Amino acid sequence: MQEIKTTASEAVEHWTEFDRLMMARALELALKGQGQVSPGPLVGCVIASPGREVIGEGFYVYEAVKHAETIAIEQAGSRTEGATAYVSLEPHAHHGRTPPCTDALIAAGVTRVIAPIEDPNPKVSGSGFAHLRRVGVEVRTGLMAYEASRINEKYLHFMRTGRPFVHLKLAASLDGKIATRTGDSRWITGEAARVRVHELRNEYDAILVGIGTALADDPLLTDRSGKPRRRPLVRVVLDENLRLPLDSTLVTSANDHPVLIFAGQAAGEAQLQSLESMGVEVVRHEGSRRDPITTLEELGSRALQSVLIEGGARVASRFLDAGLIDKVTFFIAPVLIGGREAPSALAGNGAATIAEAIRLESIDITQHGQDFEITGYPARPVVR
Repeated sequence: MQEIKTTASEAVEHWTEFDRLMMARALELALKGQGQVSPGPLVGCVIASPGREVIGEGFYVYEAVKHAETIAIEQAGSRTEGATAYVSLEPHAHHGRTPPCTDALIAAGVTRVIAPIEDPNPKVSGSGFAHLRRVGVEVRTGLMAYEASRINEKYLHFMRTGRPFVHLKLAASLDGKIATRTGDSRWITGEAARVRVHELRNEYDAILVGIGTALADDPLLTDRSGKPRRRPLVRVVLDENLRLPLDSTLVTSANDHPVLIFAGQAAGEAQLQSLESMGVEVVRHEGSRRDPITTLEELGSRALQSVLIEGGARVASRFLDAGLIDKVTFFIAPVLIGGREAPSALAGNGAATIAEAIRLESIDITQHGQDFEITGYPARPVVR
């Protein structure tokens, strides 16, 4: 993800412990909208009185229409004169689904707004801060910018590129295998890790697999976290020759959970019509093989701001080799599968030298039962 840059004055800005506590709370509130804001951002707001008392809180949920700032202002009531608003993202100053948040803050008598980062949405991008400053509201930025950018990494990436944020998730044994030599892969990881996978799915707009994984596992690929979500999880299959069986779990559930297949021009017309009659959407591409970037552009054109890739090895490597993976999560189980014919987590050509290997940064390691979740971001320059 693109690094958030701050000005020299922001870099040396002095923040009080109270400021940090309030911004941490605003970010915590923002996360309450997880799964319920796409294609918008996660936003939380805390309003504190001049006497450093929290008088209002709010977070954004798309269907609720009202923005976090408005909710916090309404909760605070008549006590907002001279208050400080801590917002996890730049307030907007344009008329969209709601009136400008900047107008609401100004009308409430808020005299100081602290927000970590700008909103890269062209309709916002700096105009919210500019509007507040024009009428004399003190605006300070940069506080917890890294944390704020991570929370909204999907939205920020989508706004900057027009393509979904891509998160590669794979489960592997300790020796790097994703199945046995016979193709058996259920289950490499334990129940606790699988619960966590569904929590991850809840964060994403789409989930993507190759036809090899679809044929081998006959997966359902739904979000079974039990957490609320605004949009249905779009299940995407890369199936060049339309080999997905009509009696597969994906196809038979297409009327309840959307399925989008990317296929080639050579795919059979009869199979295409049969799939479409069962509720599957098929997108054909020209040429011998679909470029991963065109797949992402198609998903982006549908306002899908994030996609979770769950396999298989060849699909993962195609996106990785193209520099299109923004985040990586491996669930590692303490089991040894072995076997030269057992598939490894990644395929493709791979690195020729260790120096060329893709290294991850900002590593986070969490244990789930006996399994370990290792998450990081590719450190190499991303091809765009």
